[in-house]
Amino acid sequence: MGEKQIWYHIREGVRSIFTHGLMSFAAVCMTVACLLIMGSFTLIAVNAGNILQDLEDENEFLAYVDDSLSQNEARALQSEIEGVPNVATVTFITKEEARQNFIDQQGNSDLFESTPADSFRDRYSIHVNDIEQMEETVAQVEQISGIADTRAALEVADGFVMVSNVATAIAVILIVMLVVISVFIIANTIKLATFTRREEIAIMKMCGATNWFVRAPFLVEGMILGLAGGLIAFFLQWAVYGLITKAMMESGIFNIITTIPFGNISHVVLLAFLGAGFAIGAGGSVMAIRKFLKV
Repeated sequence: MGEKQIWYHIREGVRSIFTHGLMSFAAVCMTVACLLIMGSFTLIAVNAGNILQDLEDENEFLAYVDDSLSQNEARALQSEIEGVPNVATVTFITKEEARQNFIDQQGNSDLFESTPADSFRDRYSIHVNDIEQMEETVAQVEQISGIADTRAALEVADGFVMVSNVATAIAVILIVMLVVISVFIIANTIKLATFTRREEIAIMKMCGATNWFVRAPFLVEGMILGLAGGLIAFFLQWAVYGLITKAMMESGIFNIITTIPFGNISHVVLLAFLGAGFAIGAGGSVMAIRKFLKV
């Protein structure tokens, strides 16, 4: 394809956008809205996954050793616990260490200084690889002879897993639905342009123009609309994300959870939005022009 043809296709595509300005504007707005909704739910899913990963890195459960075992016998259980699937690290905590940790946590060492070490049990602090399998891991550790009891915040772990799974599922469903809607809107925008030029297209086909030559200006139109929508959606998403994180910071929620700074993922979001806009625009163009090429 020569340079003149390339510029012809670009010029015709841009001209068509301005010729049908209202429909073009509607297509861009629809693309922006769809990408914003898709992006917001996707970012929720990404942040939920990040929080879940942090929880996996920091979360632990305790396994208490039976009081009838000596400290040497208690220590001997470590290799058996390490052999349980999904166990990442195992740390043995003596009664004396447990007592000191308790006093430090209370913040008033004088009040609990007289508490005897025998009031506590030898225990193991156990980290897991996959928090989603934590309940099964706890159950397997409880089956080890010499483990009297366990303490695990299963409700917290299950809650984060549920939030992550629900956010991911909603994001996938919305992405599929909104991509279809966006493609339909852009297809109808370009279909209007092809309808007004149907006689011109028919003449071009009868004169020997290839399908690609006829289709190219409409592909350019669709891709420009899609890319414009993606670029606008990116900056709006950045602003919305910033407002939400600012509100969370002012409300003190950041003391409980943390979010990924948008700057850390901005390049990924930009590429995703531009790629989605490009695909939506190109897909809409192909759908719109297809039947008009059958001359």
